[in-house]
Amino acid sequence: MKTLRHFATATAILMGATGLASAQTLNFAYDADPVSLDPHEQLSGGTLQLSHMIFDPLLRWNAELGFDPRLASSWERVDDTTMRFMLRDGVKFHSGNPMTAADVVWTIDRLKNSPDFKGLFAAWTSVTAVDDLTVEVKTDGPSPLMLHTATYVFPMDSKFYEEGGPEVVKHGDSFASKTVSGTGPFTISEREQGVKVVFKRNPDYWDTNSPGNVQTAVLTPIKEAPTRVAALLAGDVDFIAPVPPTDLERIEADENSKLVTMSGTRIITLQMNGGRNEALADKNVRLAMVHAINNQGIVDKIMKGFGTTAAQNSPAGYLGHNPDLKPRFDLAKAQSLMAESGFPDGFSATMMCPNNRYVNDFKICEAAAAMLAKINVKIDLTTMPKAQYWPKFDERAADIMMIGWHADTEDSANFYEFLNMTPDAETGRGQYNSGGYSNAKVDELTIASLTETDEAKRAEMLQEVEKILYDEAAYIPLHWQDLAWAAGSNVDIEPVLNVMNFPYLGDLVVSE
Repeated sequence: MKTLRHFATATAILMGATGLASAQTLNFAYDADPVSLDPHEQLSGGTLQLSHMIFDPLLRWNAELGFDPRLASSWERVDDTTMRFMLRDGVKFHSGNPMTAADVVWTIDRLKNSPDFKGLFAAWTSVTAVDDLTVEVKTDGPSPLMLHTATYVFPMDSKFYEEGGPEVVKHGDSFASKTVSGTGPFTISEREQGVKVVFKRNPDYWDTNSPGNVQTAVLTPIKEAPTRVAALLAGDVDFIAPVPPTDLERIEADENSKLVTMSGTRIITLQMNGGRNEALADKNVRLAMVHAINNQGIVDKIMKGFGTTAAQNSPAGYLGHNPDLKPRFDLAKAQSLMAESGFPDGFSATMMCPNNRYVNDFKICEAAAAMLAKINVKIDLTTMPKAQYWPKFDERAADIMMIGWHADTEDSANFYEFLNMTPDAETGRGQYNSGGYSNAKVDELTIASLTETDEAKRAEMLQEVEKILYDEAAYIPLHWQDLAWAAGSNVDIEPVLNVMNFPYLGDLVVSE
């Protein structure tokens, strides 16, 4: 066990951390804590990180981007539109209630009524309990993404939630937002929003083969990156994320710490709302803004190289990645496009960004605002913590808003479904399209791709979508954000990390 070197400021902020950790205790710090305990309230990285601790999915991604069985012990495709999931026998919820197929059906029905998740599950037309341990799902056509989507089914205790209150309430004070009965490796014994969450090992956890030995885990949100890093180096916490690019070398040089980095697939973008600000409805204005922002400069100076400059949603390796699309910073071209637009003298616009959701998020927005000023786009920038930002985002409260997105299905169509399709409250598509961008061809191709099982044809569709979005400057792509985590030398984090950034802390091993 490493010796703790107490750091006064970090210790004061930690509050709930217990100082010296035993081999079975983990003190960890993220930049924020979950805004809700309801796994269906918000489709976000923070929610999914939490879900993997207190719930379990039917199946989950592995390091090779394949699927490992979890609450579904196996599955079989019956035909092009039917999949059967065979559930594990003997699994219990934290309440003591047994998990059955009825709970899975209830959970999927709830997902299909969640504002954030309904788009992801739009193709799942019916779900049936064949018997207590078998669930059958039917789709509205051939689906290439059924298993991808099943990774987001975290069965909930239907009896428990029906009794307490089953409603999904966005940014509200619902029963599910503050009370949990899952099947996961941890239960929650204490939670003080913004201060700490204390997790205790589930004594009845079904996965007796898990190598995890953490019995108590204390999450302390530390918004400020320098303080978060200092807490790790002082030994006051055992694991932190994210690691800011400015501190990568510092952590690598510390003999009591280890750093794990991974190429990321989360696109960081700015969305422009032409409905709120008529200038942003002008295609030449949008193109001018794209050309005015120096993506590479942001990656080099603000991200310290810890990112990959982007010109589209899909990173290399995704089926929709269009190799012909390149970043296009060109200030002279931007000025020319503005002169040709309906707003040659420029205009004013409001911008909102989070200040603790993405790596250097508010600094990126400050830089973008300064770059846009060079084409006479005067930005009134407001930044705020993500707990306050997401309600504002849902309100479309500014002309320009930041959104980062990791494709939930590790597939290009997921970007378009949520970020670029015409917003539709009924289907949930376009849920995170704060600019209200709408293009019938984008909608048509995206929907068609969701039932196309010929990979070559599907790639052609997806790459065409990227070209349309590029040509119309539907949004401003900035970069794909890389991933970095750090831990004490006695914490074996690498086996539980993945490109989705959902650490499987139930399997974490902490040594003496």
